[in-house]
Amino acid sequence: MTLDSTLPEASPVEAGARPDLTTLIVYFGALIAMFMATIDMQIVVTALPTIAGELGNLHLFGWVGAAYLLSTAAVAPFYGKLGDMYGRKNVVLTAITLFLLGSLVCGTAWSMESLIAARVLQGIGGGGLMVSAFAMIGELFSPRDRANYQGYSSAVFALSSVLGPLAGGYITSLFGWRWVFLVNLPIGIVVLAVLAFAMRGRFNEKKHRIDYLGGLLLAIGTTAIVYWGYHVLDPAGPDVLTFALPVLALAAIASFIMVERRAQEPIVPLRLFGNSTVRIVSGVSVVAGSVTLGMFFYFALYMQTLTGLSPAKVGFLFLPASLTSMVISILAGRVIAATGRYKWMPVVAMGIGGLLMIGFIFITSHTPIWVLAVMMGLFGISMGLQFQVLIVAIQAAAPLQDIGAVTSLITQARTIGASLGLALNGAVMTWALNRQTSELPADAAARLPEGLTGLSPHLAASLPDAVRDVVLGHYSSAFNVMFIWVAVLYFVAMALTLLLEDIQIPKRG
Repeated sequence: MTLDSTLPEASPVEAGARPDLTTLIVYFGALIAMFMATIDMQIVVTALPTIAGELGNLHLFGWVGAAYLLSTAAVAPFYGKLGDMYGRKNVVLTAITLFLLGSLVCGTAWSMESLIAARVLQGIGGGGLMVSAFAMIGELFSPRDRANYQGYSSAVFALSSVLGPLAGGYITSLFGWRWVFLVNLPIGIVVLAVLAFAMRGRFNEKKHRIDYLGGLLLAIGTTAIVYWGYHVLDPAGPDVLTFALPVLALAAIASFIMVERRAQEPIVPLRLFGNSTVRIVSGVSVVAGSVTLGMFFYFALYMQTLTGLSPAKVGFLFLPASLTSMVISILAGRVIAATGRYKWMPVVAMGIGGLLMIGFIFITSHTPIWVLAVMMGLFGISMGLQFQVLIVAIQAAAPLQDIGAVTSLITQARTIGASLGLALNGAVMTWALNRQTSELPADAAARLPEGLTGLSPHLAASLPDAVRDVVLGHYSSAFNVMFIWVAVLYFVAMALTLLLEDIQIPKRG
């Protein structure tokens, strides 16, 4: 390890030049670290019923996913800023260590409460892995070449998000649910060793004043928003937290802005928002998170109920989205690296997404499976044209010393968007399901004691054919309301992306 106060931790590779072996090793280490962190957001979905059956306390099982998402969102700004201040190496090694400790405790959990606590620890590490990985890539390569390499990173992000539920189901079936977490240990130890030896350390003689108060306020605001996104879906109905959490979030964010204006080294420099690209990309990322990451759960529920397919088979319907997202992300990166232009990509992505949601309105229980597969493939194209492109855009708009800060900003924006998507999309769907329940014929309503909101794939499959067709028709009509709502969000995001300046990223930073 070289300690040199004048030497940056990662010198960008010149545009068009082939990166050396050490750079590639660090890059692939960052990709694997990112894969571990992102797949853990979704991998527990299909393992949760088994986990709840063994550990008990079924009413707490939703917190197994929520605890991870809450902690990753809360710590993201700290990792981004600390990496900017002290170098990425020590920060990412700390994040991996915490993630592996959390994975070990998750795999040996003795109760639902201990598992939730371990997921918080795992998320504290996972949040650092995601931010640090994207920031490392931003520092390793020149501005235009970043697009090429961020394309592969976004392909990994999309792959892990889509394959998570499928992998969780198969690992649980073959090895038991504990290996959903323990599988991280051998992979993570290898990544930890590789990055420890391959990354160059950075010694910084300057003393920094860490903005703990600003980071804490931002963490409180973000956590309140994300928690509200989960809490508002509680079947018990609204309570005091439903209204108190948004107030807490607004108060925390307002206080955060006041603190950042006076901080010597703010955790999120407000001057960054003087750049229109940073403002627009941050806003678009919130909306994009709600219409992409926030829709996976509803896609799975809708298609499984409508088709009657098993969870594993429905999981395979997500593969076209994964494959097309990977291919398009890589191709988009190469196009940006060659031309320096990116604006048209998120515009097209949002347009495709909006039209696709309108297309879902025409889906019925008799729609062929291959049509659903094609539509999920189009969903993947939309993801591939926006995820990594927005990261490239916001990193290109920021100075090199603020790469970590803007990367944590877009990561938080997506997390908040995904949480709001779960809440708002679910609220629209629930309203529509209740309305359709009131319009059911008497014989169909008699078979649904909880109405359409209580319709499960198993219950739908048990209904007589004539009744099932009627029930699924009303069920589909309710989902159509949500699809129209999401289509509107897509077109709002499209309008925002049209406001981006049509700049050309220079070959040199």
